[in-house]
Amino acid sequence: MTTSTLPKPLEPSQLNDGRHDFNFIAGRWLVSNKRLKKRLAGCTDWERFEAVQDGALLLGGLGNMNDLVVDGKQTLGMALRFFSPQTRLWSIYWVSHSDGLVQPPVMGAFVDGTGRFEGHDSHEGRPVRVRFTWSGITPTRARWEQAFSEDGGRHWETNWVMDLARPAYSALR
Repeated sequence: MTTSTLPKPLEPSQLNDGRHDFNFIAGRWLVSNKRLKKRLAGCTDWERFEAVQDGALLLGGLGNMNDLVVDGKQTLGMALRFFSPQTRLWSIYWVSHSDGLVQPPVMGAFVDGTGRFEGHDSHEGRPVRVRFTWSGITPTRARWEQAFSEDGGRHWETNWVMDLARPAYSALR
């Protein structure tokens, strides 16, 4: 291999371009869930449940995944995330256990420690705008929220909140 074919070292701006923003997702998390029983129906009744999430980095950190498992056996689904170095945006896809279909992505980036990702989808046959927000990220904690909008993003209904915490034994590794 000649020196002209060796890969060029990354510039400092490339190292901080957002490609590592989801590295925190790797490993095991305990997840406290709060989810509206009915979405976009004026419902204020929440169901609460605990889950475990295992995450892994893919493609050298340009991608990652995590599953969400309830009661140690029922997988609700999995998230797949991929970073585009060209646009510096993340695309996040959800695959539900109920149908196995990859949902349309939400796209966005982290700014000042908070990630905001939006996209188009449908809920019960109606078009909606979807927003995922990641916040409060530390080595041992993180928060994720999902919200829907039926009016193009003027009004939002938060319908699912996850508070993630590292299991105590993970902190000892």
